[in-house]
Amino acid sequence: MVSEKDVLAALEAMAGPDGATPLPRSGALAGVSVRESKVFVSIAVDPAKAEQMEPMRRRVEAMLSAMPGVASALVSLTAERPAQATPAHAPPPGPRAQAARAGVGIPGVTRIIAVASGKGGVGKSTVAANLAVALSMEGWRVGVLDADIYGPSAPRLFGLRGKPEVVDKRIIPLEAFGLRIMSIGLLVDEDTAMIWRGPMVMSALNQMLREVAWGDLDCLVVDMPPGTGDAQLTMAQAVPLAGAVIVSTPQDLALIDARRGVAMFRKVNVPVLGIVENMSYFACPHCGERTDLFGHGGARKEAERQGVPFLGEAPLAMAIREASDAGRPLVVTDPDGTLARAFRTIAANVKAVLLGPSRDMRAPPRIVIE
Repeated sequence: MVSEKDVLAALEAMAGPDGATPLPRSGALAGVSVRESKVFVSIAVDPAKAEQMEPMRRRVEAMLSAMPGVASALVSLTAERPAQATPAHAPPPGPRAQAARAGVGIPGVTRIIAVASGKGGVGKSTVAANLAVALSMEGWRVGVLDADIYGPSAPRLFGLRGKPEVVDKRIIPLEAFGLRIMSIGLLVDEDTAMIWRGPMVMSALNQMLREVAWGDLDCLVVDMPPGTGDAQLTMAQAVPLAGAVIVSTPQDLALIDARRGVAMFRKVNVPVLGIVENMSYFACPHCGERTDLFGHGGARKEAERQGVPFLGEAPLAMAIREASDAGRPLVVTDPDGTLARAFRTIAANVKAVLLGPSRDMRAPPRIVIE
C-alpha cells in the first residue's frame, strides 16, 4: 500500500511553483495525506498566481494518480495571503480557472440548483436526495453533487459503495436510481475527518463541478453544506445557479437561520426558488395521529414574509429515516405513498418555478469581499 513517504519521494520529481525546485523542498507543500490508497495533497501558492499554477496542479495530480497502489489522487491549491492583482506577464489561466472566473455553465447541464439551509440538523440532505429522485420522476435527467466536504451524506443516502473511475482525465460519477452522483465521500473513507482550509474546499468543489463527466442533465441538484460560508460563495461565483431551495423546520430557531440563508443568496444575486418545511409534523407509524412537535406552518409564513414561494412540507416519519439509512430514498421505496407524495409535490413545485416566466439562467456575480 502506498504511504505518505512514497508520495513525498515521488513528488521529488515534480517542480514546485518556481518551476525548478522539487516540490517537497520548495516550501509550498502544505499537506500530504493518504487514506486507503487515496492521496490528498495541498500546495500553497501566491493567490495572485493561482491560475498560473493550475497546469502544475494538474501535472502533480496526474503523476500521483498513475502511481502503483494509488486508487485516486486529489491535489488542491491553497493560499492564505490576501489576493493581489495578477501580474501583466502572467500566462493565460487554464480552462478550469477561466471557466470559474467567467462563471460559465457546465457543458451539457441545463440548470443547477442549490439545496441549502442556514443551519444543520434540518434534514437538508434527505430533502435533496428525495427531491432529486422526484425530479427524475418528473421526466428530467438529474445529477446530484454532494458539496458538503466536511460531512458528505450522498454515499449513505444512495447506498453507494464503489469509487469513481477516471477516464480521459474526467471523473465518471456513480449512478443510483437513475441519477448521476458525485461526492467527496466516494473518494475517502466515511470515518476520515476532512481537516481542510477554505481554499482547499473551494478547489475541491471546482474540481467536482468541472472535472466530472456529468453528461447531458436537465438539472444538477447540489446538496450544500449548512451555513453561509466558503462553499456557498464558491458555488455562487463559479457557476450560474438557476436558484436555491431553502430547507427549514417550523420552529423559530431554525427559521432565523433560514432567513439568513435567503438573505445570503439574495446578496450574491442567486434567485431563491422557495422554502421547504421539513419535519413539518410527526406522523405516528401506529395510529397515524399527527403531532406538531416543532410547531407547524412557520416556513410557510416565512416564505410569505420573504415574498418567495412555499414549496411544500415533509413530515417527520420513521419510514423516511429508515429508507435514508438503508440507502434507498423514500421516493424510490414507496413512490406512491403518502410520505413520498410530499416530496413529489415539492419537486413539482420546484420544476414549475424553474420553468416559469423570467427563470432564464443568470450571469453569476463577481464576489468582492471587503
